[in-house]
Amino acid sequence: MNALLLFAHGSRDPAWYGAMHALRDRAQAAMPNTWVACAYLELGEPSLPDAVVQAMDQGAQRIHVLPVFFGQGRHVREDLPALVAQLRNQHPGLALEILTPVGDDPGVQAAIVTQALHSW
Repeated sequence: MNALLLFAHGSRDPAWYGAMHALRDRAQAAMPNTWVACAYLELGEPSLPDAVVQAMDQGAQRIHVLPVFFGQGRHVREDLPALVAQLRNQHPGLALEILTPVGDDPGVQAAIVTQALHSW
């Protein structure tokens, strides 16, 4: 089985998580044969290492990590690859891949422009 982990920073504000949970639910509906969950760098649970273990407990042998970040800051360039390298060392039989951050995807960028135009 495959898993998709929607990886974000996290927040102290509980209201912030509503959008992440909605994204998770939409992804799960679109990919019924994939286990989909959220994971957070800090300020939220589960952490990426905990979410990886949860995915493995669900039978995932291949895990895709989708960075839900709009810019390629330090967290995406340095922190996430370091975390994934540690996880690969801890779970050598697990296929663990980092996907393109959402902010770099042309479709996401187009959707943001469309939203702006409709909100104008």
